[in-house]
Amino acid sequence: MKIDPILLSVYARTFRSITDEMSISMMRTTRSPILCEAKDYVTGLYDADGRMLEQTENLPILAFSLAPVCKHIRSYFGDDIHPGDVIFHNDVFSLGNQNNDVAVYKPVFFEDELVAWTAVKGHQADIGGAVAGGYNPNAVEVWQEALRIPPVKVYERGKLRRDVWDLIFANIRFDIVQHDMKAEIGACHVGERRVAELMKKYGRESFEAHKRALFEATRKMMEAEIATIPNGTYKGEGSVHYDGRNPGSQFKVRVTITVEDKRIKFDYSKSDPQTNGFVNGTFTSSASATILTLLQMVNPDIPHNEGMVEPIEIVIPQGSILNAAYPKATTFGNHLCPPNADAIQRALAPVMPERVTAGWNNLLCSLTTGIDPRKNEKYVDIGFMGLKGGSGAMRGTDGYDHIGMIDASGGVLDQDYEMFEQQTPHRLIKHEYLCDSAGPGQWRGGLGVETMFEIGSDDTQLVTFGDGDFEPAFGLFGGGPGTLNFIRLTYPDGAERTPRNKDLITGVPAGTRYHQQAGGGGGYGDPRLRDRAKLREEVRDGVISEDAARRVYGL
Repeated sequence: MKIDPILLSVYARTFRSITDEMSISMMRTTRSPILCEAKDYVTGLYDADGRMLEQTENLPILAFSLAPVCKHIRSYFGDDIHPGDVIFHNDVFSLGNQNNDVAVYKPVFFEDELVAWTAVKGHQADIGGAVAGGYNPNAVEVWQEALRIPPVKVYERGKLRRDVWDLIFANIRFDIVQHDMKAEIGACHVGERRVAELMKKYGRESFEAHKRALFEATRKMMEAEIATIPNGTYKGEGSVHYDGRNPGSQFKVRVTITVEDKRIKFDYSKSDPQTNGFVNGTFTSSASATILTLLQMVNPDIPHNEGMVEPIEIVIPQGSILNAAYPKATTFGNHLCPPNADAIQRALAPVMPERVTAGWNNLLCSLTTGIDPRKNEKYVDIGFMGLKGGSGAMRGTDGYDHIGMIDASGGVLDQDYEMFEQQTPHRLIKHEYLCDSAGPGQWRGGLGVETMFEIGSDDTQLVTFGDGDFEPAFGLFGGGPGTLNFIRLTYPDGAERTPRNKDLITGVPAGTRYHQQAGGGGGYGDPRLRDRAKLREEVRDGVISEDAARRVYGL
């Protein structure tokens, strides 16, 4: 069939509009702040064989977590896939990325033939396991973390399998999760309707031919980007601090990047072995981290479909910290993206100085759970406001202020202050940019933030996870590092406690003051070359102190 270039563009834009509409549906119908406010989810469209047609990546670390599972589900059920089926999945040992990230897949049929899949994956407020909210720093195996959901039909031929539904949600603490999973199903229905309309308008033959042409065109775009990188082998590493069980433990993520003409290979074979704690990754989460870091260095207009990933090879041996073997704990896996990204940026900086960024602030996050005394209801809250530090600067551009960790890349939105106080019993005291938190440079890093709130529930449980209190974001080409993160609790009796970066604290009383600082990103280039007028403006605005302007920037 002859390819119409205009129609090819129509298909590409329509695929994107479908996943965008699915994303809007999720934002408007979910109830958990993790989803409706922070937008910790991804929506996607795939062909009959599970190959990516398009995705709307609200959270980049989830962006490439749907297609591998879609292919697995296609193989798992074989011919036992029918109109009206709805399939749940979160299992990290069948290509899932994180236990809390639960996906819905819905097959799309046209003229009695499977033509596509719609899918949504979102971070759920709870997924069973030993600790409410899903993060268990004491876990050593998957059963201590979550309920495993391998591919399972919750609807079959359009009929709810109530026994399966009740089995799943009997093992999950918060009723809100049922409603959020229904929202995921609804978003898949929206996508299914739009694909059916597209098929009716242009037909199956046109769809298949233009899909293949779109893959081919996208592959050539990515190959052209890779071809701008000099051929060679480049090495870099990043550090992981503390596995949650052995104080002082440290692990290395090591990557060897080989560029050969139009192909690029990321080999992590020399990374350290898996840990005996929950600080391990899965292949899918680690591969997603690799791809999202590369995408920050290439043409942003490349469509996100199967053709984009075809020239990329990723090798992550099983049993390494980035690809733990069954049945190891892996909840922390998404948050191994920052050291992975650090390794890639360091490796490519000498040959791509105009495209890499300095280091981004590393994650230090907290999760509070308890009983809201105003409603006598359970609540769970991930502190998105407090964790968002700054990004690294790059040549010609300062880093983004208060953007968050690189695995979110700005995808995680802030909590609305009023909604935070509505949905938790906490009272917000302070949330503002942090002066001098940015790494200095000719182009400075992005600013971090300072957050304070008063905990409003007795017997509160606090979980902390991250690495950001060990090593600040690195600078490049003469730029300085950012600042470290910290979390501190001040109890009503005046006693202070600084949690470890992987910790579980129970019995925190109401009236405890929570204080957090998220560091800034690394700087790029000699600080003394920074534009003087801009620097004076930043001093006036309180972004940079007078002392730092004189001492570090030479003003």
